[in-house]
Amino acid sequence: MDVTQQRPLWQIYLLFLAPMVLSNFLQSFSGTLNGIYVGQMLGTQALAAVSGMFPIVFFFIALVIGLGAGASVLIGQAWGAQETGMVKVITGATLTLGALVGLVAAVLGSLFARPALQALGTPVDVLDDAVGYAQMMMLIMPLLLVFILYTQLLRGVSDTISPLLALMVSTLVGLLLTPALIRGWIGLPPMGIQSAVYAGLVGNALAMLFLVLRLRHKNHVMAPDRELLAALRLDRVVLGKVLRIGLPTGLQMVVLSLSELVILALVNGHGSQATAAYGAVTQIVNYVQFPALSIAITASILGAQAIGAGRLERIGPILRTGLVINLCLTGGLIVLGYGLSHWLLGLFITDDSARVRAEHLLHIMLWSILVFGFQAVIGGIMRASGVVLMPVAISIFCVLGVELPMAYLFNAHFGLEGVWMAFPVTYLAMLVLQIAYYRLVWRHKQIKRLV
Repeated sequence: MDVTQQRPLWQIYLLFLAPMVLSNFLQSFSGTLNGIYVGQMLGTQALAAVSGMFPIVFFFIALVIGLGAGASVLIGQAWGAQETGMVKVITGATLTLGALVGLVAAVLGSLFARPALQALGTPVDVLDDAVGYAQMMMLIMPLLLVFILYTQLLRGVSDTISPLLALMVSTLVGLLLTPALIRGWIGLPPMGIQSAVYAGLVGNALAMLFLVLRLRHKNHVMAPDRELLAALRLDRVVLGKVLRIGLPTGLQMVVLSLSELVILALVNGHGSQATAAYGAVTQIVNYVQFPALSIAITASILGAQAIGAGRLERIGPILRTGLVINLCLTGGLIVLGYGLSHWLLGLFITDDSARVRAEHLLHIMLWSILVFGFQAVIGGIMRASGVVLMPVAISIFCVLGVELPMAYLFNAHFGLEGVWMAFPVTYLAMLVLQIAYYRLVWRHKQIKRLV
């Protein structure tokens, strides 16, 4: 599906979005499933130990997402211009850099897991479990990050089916293997809190193998053939362009993850029940936030392909269609989240008082994701043209200048609920500033191909 096809834009969006949203659903479901297994089989304290790792894992995933965002724009433009050789060069260089990030994560995570979790204020009663989980989780990061990056890059050539099928493999393995390792079924050793990590390792390995075999079978442009393997090197020119777009996006994601660490430290100050509530609410919010991000990614890739094909007149309609779809899809999920919040939180939290508290926090957070989606789509369109510095600067300013001060201020006045109130305020500020930059500056820029 490329931009030259004469389909209505909303159809192109939905054909692209459906597998991507389902992929994100499976990714979230895998994490959610592990949370349910841990919470129900091992208890609230174990869930708190696992929840303490979310921001640290996200820190490294954020870097890879940034790389993927930059590379996907370049791949989209090369694909739109029908330059398949350049697609392979960009893919190889980006995967190599992603693998190096994973190795750094494994080394740093193994060495500094305990001091990092202590610095975050992880409750003492779950610290040892959290450290063991963290160390093992970081050791599998190279494979996890390469897998995430590969699936991102495939979307640059409009392939959303292969990532979906690969994620189905990893999710199915996790569904079966995690409880088996927790309980020691079928002769397996009981692994306790680390069960989800080992299941994730096996699931990602099998999913990666499936992905490679599928791409080779289909003679896919991004299959690991001789040309792609030769491109597995740190190409300075290519990576310079990838980093020009991806590094600001990665920096934005890192700042977001660092802010989450600060938020988590504030939450941890309210005890292990609050930490468990944070983990449960985060899981549910992801189901709404990821589709919103998928719409923004779709807008960015369709925009990049339009630029590569020289069809700049499509940019405006791509943006408008993305905003409407965000209103309908994300808005619908928010309504569903409100209606099912009590039942959903009960899947994670067995303690009644903790569940009631978490439900209130979820209600504060949910509606703001619609606003988050609008600003993400606008930023995605601008990223398609290679313009990232100012949109990213706006996001970083809002996180550092709005979210964190508001979180501290509201925490002092309203307690735990106040921490969560900072998110809607931040997203509203982002939207206002992104609209202002788009209308006053970006629309008047000359748009050129980057590859």
